Amino acid sequence: MPEDLIYDWNQFNMQDTPAHRPEFDDETLRDGLQSPSVRNPSLEQKVRAIQLMIDLGIDSVNLGLPGAGPVAYEHVLHLAREIVAGGGKITANCAARTVKADIEPIAEIQDKSGLPIESAVFLGSSQIRQVVENWDLEFLLKTTETAVRYARELGLSVMYVTEDTTRTHPDVVTALYKCAIENGASRLVVADTVGHATPNGAQAIIRHVKKVVEESGEDVLIDWHGHRDRGLDVMNSIAAYLAGAHRLHATAIGIGERCGNCPMDTLLVNLKLLGYIDNDLTSLSEYTRFISDAVDVPIPSNYPVVGADAFETATGVHAAAVVKAIRTGDTWLANRVYSSVPADEVGLRQVIRIGPMSGRSNVLYWLDSHNVEVTDEVVDKIFRAAKQSDHVLTDEEVLEIVRQ
Repeated sequence: MPEDLIYDWNQFNMQDTPAHRPEFDDETLRDGLQSPSVRNPSLEQKVRAIQLMIDLGIDSVNLGLPGAGPVAYEHVLHLAREIVAGGGKITANCAARTVKADIEPIAEIQDKSGLPIESAVFLGSSQIRQVVENWDLEFLLKTTETAVRYARELGLSVMYVTEDTTRTHPDVVTALYKCAIENGASRLVVADTVGHATPNGAQAIIRHVKKVVEESGEDVLIDWHGHRDRGLDVMNSIAAYLAGAHRLHATAIGIGERCGNCPMDTLLVNLKLLGYIDNDLTSLSEYTRFISDAVDVPIPSNYPVVGADAFETATGVHAAAVVKAIRTGDTWLANRVYSSVPADEVGLRQVIRIGPMSGRSNVLYWLDSHNVEVTDEVVDKIFRAAKQSDHVLTDEEVLEIVRQ
């Protein structure tokens, strides 16, 4: 069997797979746009982004915060109508502060569009936030009760979000979530708002919240919303899922405030490689590149999976192995001999370049794959130019050498 060629140490001490498949909530069009470096996409681009989310099998999308102003309201309304027109292939939610002025627009859009919209009402919970805002637990509980009840009265389902949950005392977490459940919340979001959590911490708090839900006796789901200030975002999301979280929040290429959010693309790839999902990810590159262009945030060349260098090599020994695998005609082998991520499963392919560290096999393969006649003279000229270069040659540079 091909799989016998790879010994997988990752399978040691694996936790039992949860009974539920992980769901995904795409926050690109809301939390992602809080990055100070992004450009707000046009309405047409947002519509296309949602279609690409659907293609990847993403379960839900945050359409924005319609209470932010008339432009935000109109965009959310249009997007909601587009989802309905497309057959409702993705569920929707909208963000709102725990104030009536933010909750009411969501209910209006739900009524006008005919699309059920989950209201994601959020409230800071940590002690450090309480000190800064001069809040106390009594205020937080009263605010939670009022907001959740009001949203339910307007016919909205409620996703109750505590900000900075991962730095909040367990007694406060318990009190706030119990209050939200008692007043009609059907989903709770544990937010690692400043990227403080480690995988151990993510699992600990999810298990704590899971116990709160179980003791309530209500059918309430748990979400995890992670940021990457410490670079632990993907690991934390996976840890949260294994501890019992039902839905994971993320954004395309990890855009978001400060260092960003958990990247949806990398999260999907890792969960598929771990065997927890079987989503078709062949449109992943299109999704990330479209969002990158729409928000004007370049994808670094060494970005995992969809970066320009992810499946390219110019190093002689590595390239030679890939070329040998390609020439066997075995796609499975070629996409794994020097890669942990199969390029074809994310809509990409292996690419061989020519540079200072290349061998002649790089040159021979490049010429063959570009339908250029192979002669000793051409091979020698390209090889010498590569060895004298301070960078990997572009296709145009190689072709210019061939023309000369």
